[in-house]
Amino acid sequence: MSLIRALSKELEARSDNSLRALFAARPDLMSPTAPDFAVLAARASARVSVQRALERLNKPEMQVLETLHLCTNTDTGHSASAAGLKKVIAGATIAALEPILAKLQELALVHRAEPPAGAASHGHTRQRFYLPVGSLRDVIGIYPAGLGRSYTELVRLQPAFAQRVVQLVAELHESGVGIHAASTPMDAALALQRWTSSPESMQEILSHAPERTRGLLDKFGSWAMGAVPQAQRRASVVHENADVGPVDWLLARGLLVPLDAAHVELPHSVGIALRGGAIVDHFTVAPPVPELGSTSAALRRNAAMGAIAETLRLTGELLAAVREQPLATLRSGGVGVRELRRLAEAMRYGTNETAVLLEICALSGLLRLDVDTSTWVQPPSLEWLGLPRQDQWLWLVNAWLASERAPSLVGQPLTGPAPASATHHGAASTTINALSAEAQRPDAPVVRRRILEILDELTVEAAAPDGRAPVLNTAAVMERAEWTQPRMSRRFSSLVRGILQEAELLGLMGSGAFTQLGSALAAGRPEQALEILGEHLPAAVSHVLLQADLTAVAPGYLSPEISGKLLLMADAEGQGPATIYRFSGDSVRRALDAGHDAASLLDFLREHSATDVPQPLEYLVQDTASRHGRLRVSTSASFIQSDDESAISELLNEDGTSVLGLVRIAPTVLTSTASPREVARTLRGLGLSPTVQDAEAAVVRLKRTTALPGSVRPLYAAPRTAPPDDEVDAQIAVLRQQRHAPNVTGEASAQLGLETLQKAIRLKQAVTMNVVDSLGNSNTETVVPVSVSGGRVRVFDPGKDTERVLSIHRIIDVEAAGELQK
Repeated sequence: MSLIRALSKELEARSDNSLRALFAARPDLMSPTAPDFAVLAARASARVSVQRALERLNKPEMQVLETLHLCTNTDTGHSASAAGLKKVIAGATIAALEPILAKLQELALVHRAEPPAGAASHGHTRQRFYLPVGSLRDVIGIYPAGLGRSYTELVRLQPAFAQRVVQLVAELHESGVGIHAASTPMDAALALQRWTSSPESMQEILSHAPERTRGLLDKFGSWAMGAVPQAQRRASVVHENADVGPVDWLLARGLLVPLDAAHVELPHSVGIALRGGAIVDHFTVAPPVPELGSTSAALRRNAAMGAIAETLRLTGELLAAVREQPLATLRSGGVGVRELRRLAEAMRYGTNETAVLLEICALSGLLRLDVDTSTWVQPPSLEWLGLPRQDQWLWLVNAWLASERAPSLVGQPLTGPAPASATHHGAASTTINALSAEAQRPDAPVVRRRILEILDELTVEAAAPDGRAPVLNTAAVMERAEWTQPRMSRRFSSLVRGILQEAELLGLMGSGAFTQLGSALAAGRPEQALEILGEHLPAAVSHVLLQADLTAVAPGYLSPEISGKLLLMADAEGQGPATIYRFSGDSVRRALDAGHDAASLLDFLREHSATDVPQPLEYLVQDTASRHGRLRVSTSASFIQSDDESAISELLNEDGTSVLGLVRIAPTVLTSTASPREVARTLRGLGLSPTVQDAEAAVVRLKRTTALPGSVRPLYAAPRTAPPDDEVDAQIAVLRQQRHAPNVTGEASAQLGLETLQKAIRLKQAVTMNVVDSLGNSNTETVVPVSVSGGRVRVFDPGKDTERVLSIHRIIDVEAAGELQK
């Protein structure tokens, strides 16, 4: 029976609660709504859906599934039970395997099957036998359980090895090794397979091996392929000497098979024998427990609160620096190294750390890309600047959790070809630039969420009775990640180190330990995190110490409002909470340019200074203000002139002209920041009839006159893993209504046809298919499918003795012909 049909019947027999559990674990099966159980089974067997499901399995579950795949044959229906798997999984018990098999069945990755022939006679009728879904072989890959392919597969797929294997076996036979002679490549492959089939025979073979051979073979313990220089070199037992190396010794005996000039593969039977006859030689249902150091709760808390306060202070400085001079972008996108260094020098901060903070500001919406000037700027009205520090922190953390960018990738080497225009000079950059597309990672929110959960799990498990917190490092997190989701370990490995560094920056970790703030966010309780932060974050100071040398010393972390105002009128120096702010003519002029006057600046200093305003500072402010504004420089893209002063006055007060940025510079002249065409279009909309003089010569590029969109406070929502209950109930209702549908059509039919074709290819079996030609006529043909890929199937027509390619969408029905082609 078709595997999809068998799974469909099993799904139909399930209870509603069982279906709910399935949809909670695999929500993609009901997106869109499945019309019947046949379609549901087809989706559950689809390659993409199975791949997603495998990413959520832990290590023992993957080991059992891979072992089941190796011990069964979906083409012949040969199934396996927990008792059978126990024999090839070292350390496993039936009590441990049966719950795992039940979970895999619940996930629709395996389904119940008939016992293999002869099982009843051996008293196995009470055991549960299983078969995996048909697409599992494509998803798991060519090295299930880290084992290589069989000698027969390697002979069939590696022409170079097929040409060499007969001579290799002959040389072994002539040298006195207990291996049968062979005359064909397939016979030679079978001879090698029998020769290496047991741990005892492998131990006898390796007893004559050179030193370091065992150590070399141990490197293939978890993966069958390895890199070897000049892997296809000629190695022979006939010309061996006493100094032969382990690689040549193994190649000469076929214990390693060359794949190309640089890679070799350990054959399946050799790998099994080296594992003592087991497919899985290390099995445990308990996660690994790392050896961790510890730190006090007070030290962890103080480090986290200090990091949060420092991050908020640096964020304010970064925004002030960008406000003063926007960041230019490269032609290929992102901010170049020169601009990043300039920003780091302005902040007196490390370049790498500045890049991470810059990324966090951008993904939080504190910086926006102005497409008119191709620069990163601060939005004019930024809500973040006026928030309390707790809310500022939560804003940054929410944006970081939800972002599809990985800030710590900035500065790392590019994995692909670098863009030709990555720098201003046209030379290709070899590293990832800040705010560039290369730092985009769509899976970042899911990985971050999982890392926080792992940190929380390890912290709870290793918590000491005296309140000391475990110190967690990258190795401990990766060890647990590889156990909980081994199929995603590669994604974790590229991001986990950076995520831990970013978590330290945001106070989710302190002194290497996971904080209470991190635990609250991992549990989805941001309100609790705010309460903790409000209780332990030191209160911001609201005063500075003004000194006669034109400096102000902050005796702690300043409130955001005061810090922002000081950064406007003075330049920050030094690092840490006790920041020094130095006043100068340029810094005071910067505040005056922003719209302040001398009186307001001095009033601010008197209000927030613990000392009197020194006379030199007061003179500096008043003197700079007295000379400020004598000459005014402005920009104008066009002007409006009329002989009627009253018409100019009315136009200036008209509500509809506010977008033009009008300024009166003479009784009959207005200037505008908009282009002549824009001004004329607006005035005509008001019922006036302006004329445009020298339009083409006067047109300049229109600068943005309206404010950038106001900042929107990010609200983090954890990546959804289960669909809403009402959608699940609606899906189950649809399935129950269509449970007795007589025909299988559409989505299920296509998947069934593909399953039939793939099985026929593996068995070299003929199929009968109904094919529609370009004129809409259908023809029934009996052919032998050869391969399927890219929506096309290559078939051999025995009647015409020819091969041709057919589009799968033209095949409306396909069934096995039942005749095995020799």
